[in-house]
Amino acid sequence: MTRKELKEYIAEKYHTDGDMPWEGEEHEVFRHAVNKKWFALVMNIPKAKLGLKEDGNVDILNVKCDTLMIGSFLGEAGFFPAYHMNKNNWITMALDGSADGEKIRLLLDMSYDMTAPAAKRKIKKDRKK
Repeated sequence: MTRKELKEYIAEKYHTDGDMPWEGEEHEVFRHAVNKKWFALVMNIPKAKLGLKEDGNVDILNVKCDTLMIGSFLGEAGFFPAYHMNKNNWITMALDGSADGEKIRLLLDMSYDMTAPAAKRKIKKDRKK
């Protein structure tokens, strides 16, 4: 999945666009409309920051993730400990085709749900009963 494909997915599924809160940076934050909590952060960073030996930069996606699930993804191509976020609650994925697109969508959806306003989370839990 590329940055462009990710932005199209977010716009279509969540009806929101990213904003760029830091002038001069290629970082985009995607937030809930109601509570303004971040559910995704896209950045362009040097590959070396992820421990990669290659030169150049890479677009990455940071999402909130269930703490118990993070470890199971870290052994897979394109998945890394959270860059610039809490490593216990966030995970980073490369947007260069190395991370599985279906897993990126799964984790993005999880992050969206985990950061939703409390009332929406409660409604979802009640529906599952």
